[in-house]
Amino acid sequence: MSDVILLDCWASPFCMRVKIALEEKGIKYEDRAEDLFGGKSELLLTSNPIYRKVPVLLHNGKPLCESSIIVGYIDETWASPPLLPSCPYGRAQAKFWVDFIDKKLFDAGGNIWKTKGEEQAVAVKDFIEILKQLEGGLGDKDYFGGDSFGFVDIIAIAITSWFNAFERCGNFKVEDHTPKFSAWIKRCLQRETVAKVIPDPEKVYEFVLFLKKMNGIE
Repeated sequence: MSDVILLDCWASPFCMRVKIALEEKGIKYEDRAEDLFGGKSELLLTSNPIYRKVPVLLHNGKPLCESSIIVGYIDETWASPPLLPSCPYGRAQAKFWVDFIDKKLFDAGGNIWKTKGEEQAVAVKDFIEILKQLEGGLGDKDYFGGDSFGFVDIIAIAITSWFNAFERCGNFKVEDHTPKFSAWIKRCLQRETVAKVIPDPEKVYEFVLFLKKMNGIE
């Protein structure tokens, strides 16, 4: 049995974060797909009894939950290449943006496909405002940490895998509002560690349509 196992769902951006971090570190792992709709495995339920959701990383049989915490664990356990800056201030700034992204970005995007009409227009506006704040944090740098792809980039780029679906549901284009952030997305997608993990945007869009139907949102 592998000493690194990931309980995974292909469409989850939170699982994608963990996979990108493992790829960046060159860590081999066993990927176990969970059927989140047909019945979660006993291993998932016992490994994450509080939230009962993916991702869960098992390292030498010990479970870790919550994607940002898992990425931090991966960075501390396998030191090279480092995902966080070496200086305390740089690490603190990175953790601020990770917290911001975790609290804001995916839920704001979800509000776009879960609504329609005036409510959706407000959701699109709120989502774009969050992207503008992220673009401000990125500034003129190649990556959030500067010249090197790192922790914040991993946390954010995974969620952009759903942007095509958000755009199509909300009838807008991210690039029209945040061109620097869009250029950052394209730059990250050129990395092999990212490209091999991020799924086909069309598949994600079809998954969102499935979620809309399942939740009675037409």
